[in-house]
Amino acid sequence: MQQLSPSQMAEWTSQQTQRPILLDVREGWEVQTASAKPEGMDLVHMPMQTIPARLDELDKAKPIACLCHHGSRSMQVANFLLQHGFQVVNVAGGIHAWSAQVDPTVPVY
Repeated sequence: MQQLSPSQMAEWTSQQTQRPILLDVREGWEVQTASAKPEGMDLVHMPMQTIPARLDELDKAKPIACLCHHGSRSMQVANFLLQHGFQVVNVAGGIHAWSAQVDPTVPVY
């Protein structure tokens, strides 16, 4: 499983042939509290528990970067997606690290 820090996301995004998806697997209240605004990526919110039922909503042709609060839930989702044939990376440190490394306007909670 490839781990990328938020500061590496822009470079990773630029290397993709398809427009990547930033898959935010946090709960709705968490996304309302703090949300990433990724440049060059499509932001998709699917809480972790909903992923198995919504798997057909994701495109296997598009690279996916999974994001959560600190990186644990997104790592589980990324492993699940890998087992189902998706090309996926995990955003190490989650939205908390995103705030510290990419966008300090994103609230820390």
